[in-house]
Amino acid sequence: MNRVNANVLVGGGLIFLGVLFLLEKIGILRGAVSLFWGAVLLVGAILFIRIYTANMTVHWWAIIPGMVLLGIGCGALLPESLRFWDSALFLGPLALAFWIIYLTDHSRWWAIIPGGVLATLAAVSVLDRVSGLATGGLFFVGLGLTFLLLAFLPNPSGRHQWALIPGGVLLGLGAFLGLAAQTSLMSYFWPGLLILIGCVLVFFYFFKRG
Repeated sequence: MNRVNANVLVGGGLIFLGVLFLLEKIGILRGAVSLFWGAVLLVGAILFIRIYTANMTVHWWAIIPGMVLLGIGCGALLPESLRFWDSALFLGPLALAFWIIYLTDHSRWWAIIPGGVLATLAAVSVLDRVSGLATGGLFFVGLGLTFLLLAFLPNPSGRHQWALIPGGVLLGLGAFLGLAAQTSLMSYFWPGLLILIGCVLVFFYFFKRG
């Protein structure tokens, strides 16, 4: 970046910040600082994502800070009434970054584990706020499903059949905790979830044989 471009960016940023402060001062806009930093973080996210898309093989790591900045930037732009989404907006995009890393190169199978764990934490953080579901059991179910995906999803070194053991144990523990803390709604939710998991396992068995 040459000096002219740097001056334009810095000058433009200061003008943008000044306009936001002015709008806040006269009562048209609230949360000017959050809006400014949200915009800055989104610009940073775009830069990292551009680095990633320019060479996904070499610069695969750039998708991680790119998605983190995207999530935090979006969170900064939320109104106060929706700030409970902050955790999900941080964890969700970060989980997506690891899934992108795996899906674009199956040799990076290790990304399935943080991708699944972070996606589970994002779901739990939302359900804690918007529903009365027992999320302790759901957390272990999410971890169990992550290990099952690790066992069945393709990778060049072969399927990790050992992951079936921790996956099954975590699913069983999650189901037990969910049933122990069940409400009238949960009495339908958890059996339905177990049926769904069983269908997934049967599907993968016949898919693998075919």
